Amino acid sequence: MKKNIKDHYNSILMELETNCSRQRRRHLESELEMLTQYMENNPDCVDTPTSLELYCDLNPEAPECRIYEE
Repeated sequence: MKKNIKDHYNSILMELETNCSRQRRRHLESELEMLTQYMENNPDCVDTPTSLELYCDLNPEAPECRIYEE
């Protein structure tokens, strides 16, 4: 079951308020930035996107994000 995107966003914010390692903080800040951009580009989206969806939203020209029609 997918998590609601706003709940996921809020959970990242809450975790950033805790005393986490620098590496974890960098990861969370990066994820928060990508998630914010995704939410701006996809305002009707309710479910949390996968890592690939986030990546492709920011890099639509990447080879792994191409969609081929038959």
